[in-house]
Amino acid sequence: MFLAIDIGNTRLKWAQYESPRPGARLLAHGAAFLETIHQLADGDWKELPPPDQVLGCCVAGEAVRHRVEEQLELWDVVPSWVVSSQAEAGLVNGYDHPTRLGADRWVAMIGARERLLRDGPARPALVVMVGTAVTVDAIDPDGRFLGGLILPGHGIMLKALESGTAGLHVPTGEVRDFPSNTSDALTSGGTYAIAGAIERMHRNIVQHCGEAPRCIVTGGAGWKMAPYLTVPFELVESLVFDGLLKVAERRFSERPVVR
Repeated sequence: MFLAIDIGNTRLKWAQYESPRPGARLLAHGAAFLETIHQLADGDWKELPPPDQVLGCCVAGEAVRHRVEEQLELWDVVPSWVVSSQAEAGLVNGYDHPTRLGADRWVAMIGARERLLRDGPARPALVVMVGTAVTVDAIDPDGRFLGGLILPGHGIMLKALESGTAGLHVPTGEVRDFPSNTSDALTSGGTYAIAGAIERMHRNIVQHCGEAPRCIVTGGAGWKMAPYLTVPFELVESLVFDGLLKVAERRFSERPVVR
């Protein structure tokens, strides 16, 4: 049994698999807001079969991670956590300071690279995570992370405008080609800002690599962007878990299970 954990800025997502390898059968999954993770051991996790290994990534800080580790005391298992490094699971980190790259971005790119190589010949990749923040990351055909963009998600954009501009406390609007009211203007502006960043990075990759990348969109709000992207893409909700399975395969394949 293998338990994968993804701790984001707003929610903790978890998934239990039959074994720590890509393609393993999914047995159970769920999510919890960070404010409620103290209930996991007595709630969602209480009836799960005890995992043999636990691997996670966390971008919410050490205090939140320690709270999750307290919940994992339900089982006799010590969790491992992914920290971005110079290279892992076939991906090379091109960040100026590799350990400063967000662990969720690193793991999602590992998952994307695994999908690319499983489905066909190597090609560039564009990995987009749409959540509290939005990241737009580029990978070349050789598996090198070239760099990426970070920008606010929809919620942060709206809060920033509301707090910094008088008179913009309005309901959420619709995405329109030509917004004619403030609510639609705000919603459309945020959506097209994110879409524009994705399209610009797509163009950068084509210019750098000489071919179009495979674009994979993930994250809790990825579905919101789906209708408004003009580049071909696929929506993969499990991309971080795909990456955790790939890392786990490398880390745990030769490690004996301790009970």
